[in-house]
Amino acid sequence: MDKKIKKKKWTAKKIAIYAGVALLIIFIGYNFFLSGGGTRLNVERNKINIAPVHEGDFQEFIPVDGNVLPILTIRLDAIEGGVVAQKFYDGGILLKKGDTILTLANNDLIQSFVREETQASILVNNLENTKLSLQRNQFDLKRSLLELDYQIDAANDAFERGKKLYEDKIISEQEFLNLKREYNRLKDNREIQIESNRFDSLNARLQIRQTEQTLIRTRDNLDMIKRNLENLYIKAPIDGRLSTVNVEVGESIGTGQNIGQIDDLNGFKVRATIDEHYISRIYAGLRGTFTLAGDDFGLGITKVYPEVNNGLFEVDMAFDSIPERIRRGQTLQIRLQLSENITAVQIPRGSFYQTTGGNWIFVVNEDETEAVRRDIRLGRQNQRYYEVVEGLQPGEKVVVSSYRGYEDKDILVVK
Repeated sequence: MDKKIKKKKWTAKKIAIYAGVALLIIFIGYNFFLSGGGTRLNVERNKINIAPVHEGDFQEFIPVDGNVLPILTIRLDAIEGGVVAQKFYDGGILLKKGDTILTLANNDLIQSFVREETQASILVNNLENTKLSLQRNQFDLKRSLLELDYQIDAANDAFERGKKLYEDKIISEQEFLNLKREYNRLKDNREIQIESNRFDSLNARLQIRQTEQTLIRTRDNLDMIKRNLENLYIKAPIDGRLSTVNVEVGESIGTGQNIGQIDDLNGFKVRATIDEHYISRIYAGLRGTFTLAGDDFGLGITKVYPEVNNGLFEVDMAFDSIPERIRRGQTLQIRLQLSENITAVQIPRGSFYQTTGGNWIFVVNEDETEAVRRDIRLGRQNQRYYEVVEGLQPGEKVVVSSYRGYEDKDILVVK
């Protein structure tokens, strides 16, 4: 009779399988525990840059490009329009103040000058004639009064004698009255002569004043036209270099049209462009430095232009001392200082910032075998360093190279 064999529940094979699974689970759990539950990535040491966190002097500055310009550039604009008659110089020539650059012809202006000059001559003649007439009238009045006074004196004598003769009944009443009328007529005539002369004198003086005022205005117009004629000669306003002349002989020039410019070579300034992000922090007096031929030079902002174009605004800067090799149009790399020296925890600038925005970083352990992600906060910056506000301590080490491919990783295992 056959005996039923009971099947074994735990075989050697099954025990081996279960043991392997348990070891795998333990291994995964151990790694998960060591990593704090984060994702890990193996990286090669020569493909990352590790830098120390340190504390030291920190100064915030930004790099800006500056263009060297003459200390003064004067635009040459046509004060009076006309046609270019002569051109004496082209751009690039050194000129002295008062040198004539070009001349303009303007026939209308010349005709206006001739008309005003003729009118002024007529007014002068009229004024002289009026004064002469007034003086002649005064002489005529004196002559008339002298003759009248003689006649009045004679008529008075005849009247007095006639009065006595009339009282003595020697002459008739009619003869006496005729003597009296003649005497009174001469006296009244004298008063009329004086009044008429007074009126003529007042009228002549009024004409003189009016003519003089008109003559003053005419001479002022004449002087203005003379100045405009002088403005047809475009001259150098200062000693300097004529940088451009934008017209040719025969060309018609309008009033106010620019025909060139001249640069003052007694000094230079720098025109720098700055990102509008910093406009609230830029002011006159702010300092900057640049390096030229191995030497450092200082300069300061003298003027801020508030207009923003394409996200940029401009400032003028003055040199502390002008370098010998500086030239017009030269571009300078300026370090514009935004703060005084302070003591701060800082890390070197690196490509990591493009990925993290300064919000986190990989911190390396002492033996540089692992780098763990840590939240941080960065503050100000300059060309070399970021200021660390919180999250890092001096003496620690961080990865500052690119984090491309590390964005979702918590630990870098350095091989």
